[in-house]
Amino acid sequence: MPLEYLSGFGNEFASEALAGALPRGQNSPQRCPFGLYAEQFTGTAFTAPRASNRRSWLYRIRPAVTHQPFVALPHSALDEGMSAQGPTPNQMRWDPLPEITAPTDFIEGLHPMAGNGCPDEHIGCAIYLFAFNRPMQRRFFYSADGELLLVPQQGVLGIDTELGRIEAEPQEIVVIPRGLRFRVAAAPGSAGTARGYLCENFGAPFKLPDLGPIGSNGLANARDFKTPVAAYEDLDAPCELIGKFLGKLWSAKMDHSPLDVVAWHGNNVPYKYDLRRFNTIGSISYDHPDPSIFLVLHSPSDTPGTSNIDFVVFPPRWLAMQHTFRPPWFHRNVANEFMGLIHGVYDAKSTGFVPGGSSLHNCMSAHGPDAATFDKASAADTSSPVHISDTMAFMFESRFAIKPSSVALQGTPPLQPDYMTHWLGLKKNFDPTRP
Repeated sequence: MPLEYLSGFGNEFASEALAGALPRGQNSPQRCPFGLYAEQFTGTAFTAPRASNRRSWLYRIRPAVTHQPFVALPHSALDEGMSAQGPTPNQMRWDPLPEITAPTDFIEGLHPMAGNGCPDEHIGCAIYLFAFNRPMQRRFFYSADGELLLVPQQGVLGIDTELGRIEAEPQEIVVIPRGLRFRVAAAPGSAGTARGYLCENFGAPFKLPDLGPIGSNGLANARDFKTPVAAYEDLDAPCELIGKFLGKLWSAKMDHSPLDVVAWHGNNVPYKYDLRRFNTIGSISYDHPDPSIFLVLHSPSDTPGTSNIDFVVFPPRWLAMQHTFRPPWFHRNVANEFMGLIHGVYDAKSTGFVPGGSSLHNCMSAHGPDAATFDKASAADTSSPVHISDTMAFMFESRFAIKPSSVALQGTPPLQPDYMTHWLGLKKNFDPTRP
């Protein structure tokens, strides 16, 4: 049976897996239908303005509080090293994660790469790679530290959440609200394995950016975001709930599945988006526009015009600018950029940056196309448009310096020692006698 979804972004949704389970006209009646419990799930302060308020009402078989006390898991500090290691101005690039052979589920397969800020202060983010080859078996996870943005790179994710099931393939993304419980497996047909990138957003929830001079249409369209319909699991069996709290993992025993929400309504919901639906904006005269035209989701900071974390995508597109160096230009800027490649080839890097790989360029660290790309683009015929068809890259961008983790610096995944040499081939072309 195909999965069903509700469409839109930030609207009020309602769904029930059992007809009549959703109370009508009242959020918390004295007795809920079918003997269910009413529970509010909030993602913002109660008094947040209506336009930014996130909350959902859940009608479930048991309240979320019905579990044994949490116990800290040994060696479970996922964020350890991100704050201990000083940020570096060096440009860095990593190979993809090595293939995994031992049985590994989603939680065991999280590899901390970089981060900034602090979940206790609600600023910054943590960035991970993930790779797993077995499902979470009666194990469930949530993060109290931030909402989770998952970017599959190989395999199809099957994510069962309290509000329903989401399946996402490469070139789709999934956002799971802070505190929502879920489990992850590879969806049928994925050979049991999956890998990708994850950004844990400690700050304000992601939202669609304002369009400004672009007008009322363009970039990501609200109607293309999809949230799941209600589905519940009535399972009485030993289960484990793993929570992430201030960077550490905690485990609690349960005697039932926490995915027992029969009906729900609200806007604090998980959702997915197909990056191939992004409506790319670009120049049709001259010059290469700023990368802000590729902004999909935006977590604002307390300073207008700057971001806690942005999610930017570089999808297939036409380049039509004449008399213009068409790849991204050389630049230094105040943003801190962690980049990944989902599919194909990134147009500013001819070699070394492969699907599953990563790069980090911190504030004011110069970067741009490598020598081979510069030579090719400088000699290109710009009288005709060119279609970049085989690519899907993305960037997590923050106003705060992004600190590589101790794991990433120690070579998991492998850190490329020769990254800087890709620019050292840029030769001197200056000749004062030739305009």
